[in-house]
Amino acid sequence: MTYKILSSSIIYINEDMINQRIDNFLKKKFKNIPKSMIYRIIRTGKIRINKKRIKPNYKLKIGDNLKVPSIKIFIEEKKCFYINNYEKKLLNNILYEDNYLLIINKPSGIAVHGGSGINFGVIEYFRSIRPLDKFLELVHRIDRDTSGILILAKKRTSLISMHQQIREKKIKKEYIALVHGLWPHNLKKISEPLLKVCLKNKQKKMFINNNGKISETYFKIKKQYSCTTLMSIFPKTGRTHQIRAHTSHVGHPILFDQRYGNSNLDQIIKNKINSTRLLLHAFSVDFVHPSSSNILHIEAPLDMNVRNFLQNLV
Repeated sequence: MTYKILSSSIIYINEDMINQRIDNFLKKKFKNIPKSMIYRIIRTGKIRINKKRIKPNYKLKIGDNLKVPSIKIFIEEKKCFYINNYEKKLLNNILYEDNYLLIINKPSGIAVHGGSGINFGVIEYFRSIRPLDKFLELVHRIDRDTSGILILAKKRTSLISMHQQIREKKIKKEYIALVHGLWPHNLKKISEPLLKVCLKNKQKKMFINNNGKISETYFKIKKQYSCTTLMSIFPKTGRTHQIRAHTSHVGHPILFDQRYGNSNLDQIIKNKINSTRLLLHAFSVDFVHPSSSNILHIEAPLDMNVRNFLQNLV
């Protein structure tokens, strides 16, 4: 463990910051600071707005002058990814961008944000190369090993609009996955509740459990091979690892899924074709643009390695 001092700073609240509770704003802005410390410095009056003490539920207003004191924080040493490693993989994979949204085709193996042993992800990368952008946040998340569509909001109004569409289930997503075995033609829907459990190695895993959250996934067969099936998958809810847990539950795990898969079946495929990446890809998304109200349809093509992999299957 190492530590660093965050020097005192003054933040001027603009239109992209307003209407947030001060505690939530500070938790997002200073992710390395423990929540308990944030509440302590608010409670003790070290956080000031317009030179006055405030409570954690204070909502930011345009023109507010927020003063943050010097803070000593401890940082866990994590595996480092350098910006140059992301340059080609991310900048060449921008699918759509305007003043409101940034949509990329995220490669497999890159995290959407820092954490779980790394200190750099997609959101940190774009913030680092675009320091003049006042606002940049993830609209949603996809697993580190899953490739495909990832949406970032460039305005708070865009983030609010997209989150409302997610809550109202108005965003339609299609995933492509290659699963083990011959998927039954009559299995078109899985509705099994998912419960998140923290394992001893600090990993999180979803289990089918009646105490879990309602989860619903629809399936359509694209192509069947001798011992695998290429699927189109349409999640209606957005639970953690939902697709991976549901496919595994019915005995057809996704190829090379180290958490929910079948290593013995994976090894048989690996011996024939040299590939080990999770074969799950966020292929398309449909949603209402937060500003124009037009319906957008965005597709993320499969990378060449996956296409070559599929062409060699029998």
